[in-house]
Amino acid sequence: MPYKENRAETELAFERFWAGDFIGRPLLAVTAPRCKDVKCVPYMAGAKEKDYDKVFRDFHTYAKNIYWAGESMPAFECTFGPDQFAAFFGGKITYGNYGTSWIEPFLREMDQPMELDLRDDGYLAEMCRFIEKGVQSSQGEFLINMLDLHSNIDALSAARGPQNFMLDLYDAPEAVLKQTERINQGYKKVFEAVSNAGKMQQNGYYGWAPTYSKEKFSVVQCDASCMMGREMFRKFALPSIEFEVLQLKHCVYHYDGKEALGHLDDILAIPGIDVIQWVPGAGQPRTLEWMDLLKKIQSAGKGLWIYDWTSDEIIAKCKELKPEKLIFSLTVETPEEADRLIQSVEKLYR
Repeated sequence: MPYKENRAETELAFERFWAGDFIGRPLLAVTAPRCKDVKCVPYMAGAKEKDYDKVFRDFHTYAKNIYWAGESMPAFECTFGPDQFAAFFGGKITYGNYGTSWIEPFLREMDQPMELDLRDDGYLAEMCRFIEKGVQSSQGEFLINMLDLHSNIDALSAARGPQNFMLDLYDAPEAVLKQTERINQGYKKVFEAVSNAGKMQQNGYYGWAPTYSKEKFSVVQCDASCMMGREMFRKFALPSIEFEVLQLKHCVYHYDGKEALGHLDDILAIPGIDVIQWVPGAGQPRTLEWMDLLKKIQSAGKGLWIYDWTSDEIIAKCKELKPEKLIFSLTVETPEEADRLIQSVEKLYR
């Protein structure tokens, strides 16, 4: 992997990270442009036109012009957009401007069977072809991400429409539970298909959260939980989250929005969740302002992925948190700044 010269060292750092070992500092996934006017490959690149050859040529150009410092690694996210998991069950993706996509609700009633679409012309098969093309094109120079899987009740909410889904929790609870079981079984098949297409058993697993694992890894989330009270969350959402976590060796939980904080203790009690990414939500103070919450998460034995601190803030505040299982990801302006950040943080722990 010429774009990442110290890959072996980085893999070892992540291996120790998952074990909870202290490597001398928190992990720092830092990137910086090597030259001016470096253009990132657009979100959902290739999904609409399916010009995968161009997508990966563009990504090679991008990756070689990025300085992959610390524990950052070049990786490409194959994606059809946030509703892609629901599309694997029969939804139709609509593409808009500015890299947006969505599906129209397609599940007419909650008791309508919802089965994974395994046809050769379906979205899952097309995604696997996209990923296989990425592996072929990478020539070992970059990784292919595990998909951003909005599965569990997130997929069910997309398939029914959020308003209908919330009414179904009251009107058709048993049908909801049957559908979540179908989605859970679909999750296993999707994960296996994507892993095989991406040769992740050999190359390793990488998430859109910049974390690497040699063993099964993914980011788990349940954004629909922000619409639910504790009792309903425990009945309809928590079992699926626990199921997904059990399929993995390591995972990051993407915790999105203060409205979902009522479920935090239940999430922290799941043994298989290694790391929490706390996202306060639009209009809320940045994660730096939630230090009590970050400390509570670490006190429960979980790690933290922090994505929105600047270099100066990391240097000034990182020692307020436990360095084991603490990872920062950020982009700085120059390779020299990236190296200075890593050196400065290392000095803090000597």
